Amino acid sequence: MKVTTLVIRILLGGLMVFASIAYFFNLGNSEPPVGKMAVFMQGLNASQYILPLVKGIELIAGLALMSGFFPRITPLVLLPISLNIAMIHLFLDPKNLAIAFFVLGANLYLILQQWNNYKSLLKIR
Repeated sequence: MKVTTLVIRILLGGLMVFASIAYFFNLGNSEPPVGKMAVFMQGLNASQYILPLVKGIELIAGLALMSGFFPRITPLVLLPISLNIAMIHLFLDPKNLAIAFFVLGANLYLILQQWNNYKSLLKIR
């Protein structure tokens, strides 16, 4: 299990780092979004802060995952981002659904591996 967790942690971290670096340095020649996804991306770009904020969090969390720093909190920080990635692709861009579900599944796996550490946070007095 430790090897599986390490591999998933490094793959997820690498994917987050790659996605954020590709965004900040405008790497890759991806095709422009169409339809509802284009409208959604226009809204995110119009806000001028959402995408840089999310990509910055992805970069920091990805580096933390890859290096092994803060292994308990990093999956919790990435959970809202990975859930939104999955939902956006589920409803607006189904052709990229596989990678989105990998991100969500890997994140949930890392959370489940740390579940005993979270139990004290969920205690009701």
